[in-house]
Amino acid sequence: MSRINRDVVVALLLLLFCGVFLWESAHIRLTDYASMNSRAWPQLVLGVLTLASLVYLWQAVTGRVAAAEQEEEAPVPAEGGILGWCLRYRNALICYALFFGFLITLDYLGMLLGGILFVFLALTLLGRPRLSLVVLHAAVAIGSVGAMWAIFTFGLRVFLPEGELLRIY
Repeated sequence: MSRINRDVVVALLLLLFCGVFLWESAHIRLTDYASMNSRAWPQLVLGVLTLASLVYLWQAVTGRVAAAEQEEEAPVPAEGGILGWCLRYRNALICYALFFGFLITLDYLGMLLGGILFVFLALTLLGRPRLSLVVLHAAVAIGSVGAMWAIFTFGLRVFLPEGELLRIY
């Protein structure tokens, strides 16, 4: 067993976050105009997040997270200042920028096209980009977002934002 490190602290904070929000989700007012309990989705999402946080805590305590980071970690330039900070947190900054772009273009592209574009760009830009994986990234983006969109639209009858570019329903 390894000592307490950054990952253990982050996992414990995530579990605390999940506990507080699960407790708060029990106070959501029940509505009778929906086919599903109004507490169901928040508690389902928080349950999955709690399970993932528990797995993260277990991996952090056993030292598997640190070992995986050492294997995957790309060399970071030793530059200091803002440029060094940007290079160190490159992937997180890319995710924030892509999500910001997704939100800005949501009214125009809609959930389906915007989601496909977001997933494709995230897969392509994160890590070490390789041209040989572009087709695979496109297939994963179309398949995963298309399946999620179909589940919400046809299975749950929740209409996601359709956008002005492509009107389906």
